Amino acid sequence: MKRIISGVLAAAMALSLISCGADEESEASKAQDITSAAEVKNNESDFGKYVSNTYIATGNNNIVGEAESVTYRAYFPVEEYGELEYCFYFSNTVDSTYDDGEEAYAGRVGGDYTIESAYIADGGTSIEDEITGYQAVTFDGAEQKSVSGGETYWSDPITFDVEEGHYLVWEWTLTGTDIPAISMSNLTKVGADYGDGNGLVYCDQVPMPQLIGASRDVKYNIAAIGDSITQGCQTEAMAYEFWSARISQKLGDDYAFWNCGLGWSRTSDAALDGDWLERAAEADVVIVAFGTNDIVSGEYGGDGGNTASEIDSYLRTVLDKLKEKNCSVIVFNAPSEDYREDMEAVRTEYNELLKSTCEEYGVFYFDFASLLSTEEDPATALYGGHPNGEAGDIVSDEFINQYAAFLDVE
Repeated sequence: MKRIISGVLAAAMALSLISCGADEESEASKAQDITSAAEVKNNESDFGKYVSNTYIATGNNNIVGEAESVTYRAYFPVEEYGELEYCFYFSNTVDSTYDDGEEAYAGRVGGDYTIESAYIADGGTSIEDEITGYQAVTFDGAEQKSVSGGETYWSDPITFDVEEGHYLVWEWTLTGTDIPAISMSNLTKVGADYGDGNGLVYCDQVPMPQLIGASRDVKYNIAAIGDSITQGCQTEAMAYEFWSARISQKLGDDYAFWNCGLGWSRTSDAALDGDWLERAAEADVVIVAFGTNDIVSGEYGGDGGNTASEIDSYLRTVLDKLKEKNCSVIVFNAPSEDYREDMEAVRTEYNELLKSTCEEYGVFYFDFASLLSTEEDPATALYGGHPNGEAGDIVSDEFINQYAAFLDVE
């Protein structure tokens, strides 16, 4: 269920918008519009009951061409420990474009595959620990399931107890072709057993649920949709130091944080309004953080990087959807990436245009870029193109500082 934004939070929003230099009267009016848009939304779907219980991204940005009884495993740090009712959501469609889209592109429908078995287990406090407490995950009461192209589906609910400081392990065995998967997924321990006697080995294309869902009582359900910087790629393995993870950790288990970031993704991918954006829009608050791949690569099937106005046009489609679904929205601007001069000009123009777009839509504008560079040299990425753990702390601290009142952080 979407939560009502209180009068105090609406006031906080108005102050934030005014601080960007907007006209006080018009922006206060926008804040009132946001408040009325955030009325209670009765959500009878499973998304209304089950929210994310990990900040590790599990969307689909790649595809496994063929699997023959391959077992895939991943370790998930959880946001709330203890005994919870879990339920897992799946989409047999690729969410976003990977690289040039030759193999995987937004909206590509997956092939048919069979779930031979699925389990969750306790991974202990380290990947060196023995995995214990395996429990079978079922689908309509059965341990196996045949999945068709483009299908979306849920598992049956399962009650499971994750001890403090332990990992939740997901493990399933699949057979089929063109199975949507996540790439750039070495943020946590993942692997595959191909049945060749080598046991579990690292692989970069791992099919996973799209939601590690749990029935939790939270103040706000927050989703972040964006690219590899949101996903957390190229940060230290299993350190969970990227900005989205740090926000989740600092907010604590009173909040659900659903990382919908995917490496190589673009605003144009989200603007297709597929399952990726649909499920992110189930959250109360949605962070939108794109720009880098729009500037470098542009939309799938296009002729190269997008212009500032093109990116803005795609963003407006995303914002229209989120407003329609009564989401409160925080938009991150495009960070510094040590671009060549022509690309840096697009980034600068887009970030300026984004301010007015956010004012027009009555959504938050978060100056992500200023935290990752200097005023004297805004084009240089101080903490790397994929911001490191130091940047994760800086960004998460400022995010919570700006939105503490809005999110009712104690």
